[in-house]
Amino acid sequence: MREYKPKKNAQKQVNYKDRFYVSPSIPKESVKNDSIYCADVEVLGEQIKIMESYIERGMLVVWVEKDSIFRALEALKTMGYEILSELSAMDFLESKGGFEIFYQLLSLQKVKRLRVKTFLKKGEKIESVSSLFSSANWSEREMYDMFGILPLNHPYPKRILMPDDWVGYPLLKSYPLQGDEAAQWYEVDTIFGKEYRDVIGPEQRDPARIDRYDSTRFSHLGYEVGYGEKVKENKEKPCPIMYQEEDGVLFVKKLKPEFTKELKERK
Repeated sequence: MREYKPKKNAQKQVNYKDRFYVSPSIPKESVKNDSIYCADVEVLGEQIKIMESYIERGMLVVWVEKDSIFRALEALKTMGYEILSELSAMDFLESKGGFEIFYQLLSLQKVKRLRVKTFLKKGEKIESVSSLFSSANWSEREMYDMFGILPLNHPYPKRILMPDDWVGYPLLKSYPLQGDEAAQWYEVDTIFGKEYRDVIGPEQRDPARIDRYDSTRFSHLGYEVGYGEKVKENKEKPCPIMYQEEDGVLFVKKLKPEFTKELKERK
C-alpha cells in the first residue's frame, strides 16, 4: 500500500452541518464547590504537581504533566478511583503541536467521576498505565492504532482494529477522508481476491454518497424501479415528489414541495 500524502487538517471541516449551529462552551466551576473533590485535589496535590483543576458538568478535571501521569493515576487508585473506564487522545497537532490525552476514572465508593488530562507534544512518549488498570491495555492499543501514540512499556504493542500492514492513523485530522486506489480495493483483494474486482466493485469510502443509478441500495425518486433493475432516464412520466404516501398516516398533513420555504435565519 502506498503511504498517504500528508494533508493538514483534512477533516477539520465536516461536509454536512447545521449552518445555524453555534458550539456551546462548557463553564468551569471551582473545585471548592464540592467538598469531596476539594479534598481529593488537596491529597493529590501533596504527591504530584497539579497544573489546573476545575469541575466541568459535575465532574472533576485535573491537568498534570505527562511525566506525572503514572504517579497521578496510582495515587488516585489508592484514593478510591479504582476503575479506569476510558482513555484516548485528541488531535491538536495543527493548532498546538501535540495531543490532549485523557483518562476517565470512576469511584464506586464515592459515586464520583474524575478525568485526568495531559498534553503530549509531537514525538514525545508517555508511560503505559496498563499495569495499574487492566482496562488500559486495549484502550492504549486503540490509541496507538488510531493516533500513532504508543505508550512506553505496553505489554502487547500491536494494532487492535486496523490490519498490521496499514499505513497511517485514521483518527488524525491529517488522515485523508478518501484513500488511494490501493485502499479502495484492500478488502476485496484480501477477502475474495483480485479476480473478484469486476464482480464486487470498489469499496465505497464515502458513507454519505448516494448513487441515483443504484437500484439495489437506493430508491429512485421520480418513478418506480424494480429491485436491481437498470435505471433509465425518462423511462416513463415522472411522478411528483411527495413526502408522504397517499395511504399514509391519516392525521399527518401531506407535505408538498410547493408548500415549502427556505429559512433564512433562526427565529
